[in-house]
Amino acid sequence: MPLSIQTIDGQAIANAGYTNVTDLQYLAPGVQYDPTQGAAFQIRGVGTTSWDFSNAKSVNVVVDDVVMDGQRANGLTGMVDIARVDVLMGPQGTLFGKNSTSGVIAVSTNKPRLGVTALRASASYGEHNDRILNATVNLPLGQYAALRISGFDQAQDGFGRNVTLNRLVGSVHEYGGRAKLYFEPNAGFDVTISGDYAHHWDSSVRTPVSGQPTNVTAILNSLGVYPGPKNADTADSNYGAIETEEWGASARIHAKLGDYNLTSISAYRYTLYNNNTPASLTPIDKYAYIPFNYGHLFTEKVSQEFHLASPQERPIAWFLGLFYNRLEATQTQLQWATLGAPVYTNGVPISTLYALTGAIGKSGNTSLFHAVNETAAAFGQVQFNLSDRFRVAVGGRYTHDNVSQSLSYITVDPQQVAGFTPKFVATTAPPVFPYGSVKGDNFSVRVSPEFQITPTAMLYATVSTGYKPAGIAFVGNKYAPYRHETVKAYEVGLKSEWFNHRLRFNIDVFRSDFTDFQATILTQVPDGGGGFLLATAIGNAGGLRTQGVEATLAVRPTRSLSLSASGSYTDAWFTNYVYNPTTNYTNTRLPNSPDFSATAAVDYDHAISDGMKVKAHADYAYRSTYWTVVGQPDYSRVPGFGLVNARLSAVTADNKLEFGVFARNLFDTYFSTGWQLYGQLGLLHYTSPNARRTAGVFANVNF
Repeated sequence: MPLSIQTIDGQAIANAGYTNVTDLQYLAPGVQYDPTQGAAFQIRGVGTTSWDFSNAKSVNVVVDDVVMDGQRANGLTGMVDIARVDVLMGPQGTLFGKNSTSGVIAVSTNKPRLGVTALRASASYGEHNDRILNATVNLPLGQYAALRISGFDQAQDGFGRNVTLNRLVGSVHEYGGRAKLYFEPNAGFDVTISGDYAHHWDSSVRTPVSGQPTNVTAILNSLGVYPGPKNADTADSNYGAIETEEWGASARIHAKLGDYNLTSISAYRYTLYNNNTPASLTPIDKYAYIPFNYGHLFTEKVSQEFHLASPQERPIAWFLGLFYNRLEATQTQLQWATLGAPVYTNGVPISTLYALTGAIGKSGNTSLFHAVNETAAAFGQVQFNLSDRFRVAVGGRYTHDNVSQSLSYITVDPQQVAGFTPKFVATTAPPVFPYGSVKGDNFSVRVSPEFQITPTAMLYATVSTGYKPAGIAFVGNKYAPYRHETVKAYEVGLKSEWFNHRLRFNIDVFRSDFTDFQATILTQVPDGGGGFLLATAIGNAGGLRTQGVEATLAVRPTRSLSLSASGSYTDAWFTNYVYNPTTNYTNTRLPNSPDFSATAAVDYDHAISDGMKVKAHADYAYRSTYWTVVGQPDYSRVPGFGLVNARLSAVTADNKLEFGVFARNLFDTYFSTGWQLYGQLGLLHYTSPNARRTAGVFANVNF
């Protein structure tokens, strides 16, 4: 295809040992995942960096043709039974239902196979009580139907400690499954009914690095917690955790209408997200800051998509699509603070809590957000096959969006949360407008000529535009709508294979210019005690540019040996970002955007006897220094790092049994995933389970 695509097959994911869709950032250069500001992907340095509920994602994850656009969710937990992942770089909208200004991560799971009974199962166990179980079964249901069911359960103990509660920090546990029913009564008609469920829990909470008040540091040190850039310990009396639950169903109906293909994709999805993220760091009878910080989010979405495609070999080939999507999000959030005073003194609870999620003059101690994102679109592409060597694709997309959000206040029984009933004092005034809505229309285009130099080498160029709708935000109770975002993108590339397909080399250069990019900024919100909290606000940066070079190389010098490498250089910065007269981020780099990122892998598969062979795999992922906060403050700097994974196994010649050893992060390389200044608590950070070595054993069966 005439655009930059990084494809990762299911076997490559299994060989690397990664377990979650967010780990794709270590397999695809130019892809980054930001867990701190909106929990979303970035491609070529650009992505969603906001917690706002009306904000659309810049990078959409699409699983089996269904857009996973629920806030705080990526639609896929547990990388089991994956056929491949295609990372499409740059604006996308003429081939996918949901508009994406920065790219699409398209995940394809294996479909049921007619007439085949098969079982695949895998188990592994390693350091830190790392355990992974998954299994997939394919069952024929008569001559015309088949059922495929997969399930997984994976977990790992954390490497930090909550010394007050004597519990591990950073532990993870995930489980779930997927079922697909396939029915094909004839060659011209087929139906796939899919359902999936996934549950995630982790205790990855913020831990102290530096800048804590002297008394807080003294308390932490007395309990054996020493703040620092590698610290993963805390002493908070409340145990923080994140829990998500997601499930959905879809129906894909495909019919041949003569030489044409008609496809319908209907989907429903539900997401539950609970966050318990206390911010006190110490036992709350000694010092507390925001000891009670709970959020409950649930989203529901329905979508309908239609595709009609002509045969591709004709002089003029075309593809048309219609898309409708409605995403509704409801979030309750409570933040009750003492701002330094202990919650208990000699066993007596504090009489007053600051309701950071309340409003002056309003009853209620908890914020209630409600957002609806509704979009309808018509899109398509026409390809003119002008000769055997020259083709031109022209695409277009019309999108209509209707976005709304409201903020109100409810009362949550403090006895159920805090265990006592205090008086609540709100810290900020209510919004001038408690509700807002915005509508938008856009027409985006894509033009891409391609020239076949040889049967196995192709030059292409692409010019495209993209669009994200405007939104409604509330920051510290302030009504803060923001404008829509647009992008113009340019790309030139070469795709080629040489030496009888033993060598593949692809390279492209790109540039994207964004106007009114929807960016984030840390802004001060009164805390009610005479000080301020830093809150994440969303607004528009007047200009943003990202440009660079991407290349991939794959070589198979022998039947047993395969080598591959990919690299990306990305230069992404704000060309115009003046937030206020005293805050100017123009010419600063985008957050979570390393200059260089690269991967390399080697696979060896060789028979050592008639009944046995040996398999070996190693891969390396590197990213250079980057910053996690807009404006590149020194505290948010993440030094460059590289991760090595390795795997060695013995396999029977028929591939039915495999036993081996593995190591993730072989050289025990530490890195932090995010830094955050949090008022009086100073500098905090998050860590990742991948930031330490995990070695173990595994076994696979395949019948």
